[in-house]
Amino acid sequence: MYTMLNIIQAKQFIKSDIDTVWEFISSPKNLSKITPDYMGFNILSDLSDGKMYPGQIIEYYVTPVAGIKMHWVTEITHVKDKEYFVDEQRFGPYAMWHHKHFIKAVPGGVEMIDIVHYKAPFGIFGKIAVALFIKKKLKTIFDYRYNKMEELFNK
Repeated sequence: MYTMLNIIQAKQFIKSDIDTVWEFISSPKNLSKITPDYMGFNILSDLSDGKMYPGQIIEYYVTPVAGIKMHWVTEITHVKDKEYFVDEQRFGPYAMWHHKHFIKAVPGGVEMIDIVHYKAPFGIFGKIAVALFIKKKLKTIFDYRYNKMEELFNK
């Protein structure tokens, strides 16, 4: 079956309670803590209010490929306290980006699941870019996040 969208999924067990995990992942300020330094992640938005909310716009720069700085704007479209939130790209490097973050209490801790549906721009050239490097780059970023969460919560 042919699909236009690409999907990346990540799942992790965290040895903590739901309140602590939600407190961490629902604060946009913490995004830089789980993003590789080489991404040049720089938040431009004022995040002094702390918590995310539906309709919140977060503007930042990233440098995902070959030192090319890109402006990225996402919107937090859905938030259900201590269960999930969704961010969607409004402007940025993808033709489409929809990222769902789920958490749930499980015996001994919290299960965290990320599901990203994305599409590269530029038609067939975007499909080639996904096959050549985008998919691999996203996996590397999610592996980094996994390791950072392990370091922060499971060590």
